[in-house]
Amino acid sequence: MRNIAIYPGTFDPITFGHIDVIKKGINLFDKLIIAVSEGGDKNHLFTTEERINLVKNSLYNDIRISSKKIQVIKFSSLTTTLCQKYKSKIILRGLRAVSDFEYEFQLAGMNRKLNEKIETIFLMSDVDNQVISSRLVKEIALFNGNLKKFITKSVIREIKKKV
Repeated sequence: MRNIAIYPGTFDPITFGHIDVIKKGINLFDKLIIAVSEGGDKNHLFTTEERINLVKNSLYNDIRISSKKIQVIKFSSLTTTLCQKYKSKIILRGLRAVSDFEYEFQLAGMNRKLNEKIETIFLMSDVDNQVISSRLVKEIALFNGNLKKFITKSVIREIKKKV
């Protein structure tokens, strides 16, 4: 049986913090499904398709991570439903700071109530990337700040087109 993990998120846009979690995930699991959320109550800068392309370009072209263990998909369901569809018992989530923990703890508890066979595993991004958030990256871009320490070249190129 293969260990398949689902890493759900909006990835609006994908950051080096996300990429840290992805790198660690592919070392821990046989397959990592990066699930880009279509819905939610967030106002996205990028469309779902654009975010999927940003994830793929960042990982495969900019960072040059092999696509052998990674699948990038879109989804608009409960994460537990997605896990059932892909026969995964693991939800992978990234933690940056204590402020993330309360929300993530609550989310993991709700997912556990929805399906007790699914575990949530938390990974921390490297210390240098723990302060990075997609929201702050968009704000830095809005004010024409230097984005090189936060996102890949392809994301920088695309975010500059949007703001």
